[in-house]
Amino acid sequence: MEDFLANVDHWSWWILALVMFVIELAMPGVIFLWLAIAATITGALVWILPDLGWQLSFVIFAVLGVISIVVGRKVWRPGQVESEDPTLNRRAEQYVGQTFTLDTALENGRGRLNVGDGSWLAKGPDLPAGAKVRVTGVDGSVLEVEQT
Repeated sequence: MEDFLANVDHWSWWILALVMFVIELAMPGVIFLWLAIAATITGALVWILPDLGWQLSFVIFAVLGVISIVVGRKVWRPGQVESEDPTLNRRAEQYVGQTFTLDTALENGRGRLNVGDGSWLAKGPDLPAGAKVRVTGVDGSVLEVEQT
């Protein structure tokens, strides 16, 4: 094993980097990308300083891996992307301000509302079936309505 590790050169690090880039493409999670960058830099350092030794090159890779992950997470945050349609995955909120027809009467503040080809729970003042209502808010998956 010692002989194998003694033969770790810059090509070994660059091949490891390439493998990690491929893994990142196959399983996107943006973790192997940062490790691949660390392996690329380690390979460059081993190329520039060939007498570095495999032990020190592994330590450099470990340190660069942690640094690149921390910096990468701070710079690039996939969950922080601004959307052109902020209510895209919140269907109920898309209906606020729109007018619809009650499917069933609102009795004791509860009823159903026709929305497109579906029906939603609605709450608001008691109203007869067929009344026109405007959605004023959302409470979970219940549309809050008022008579128009």
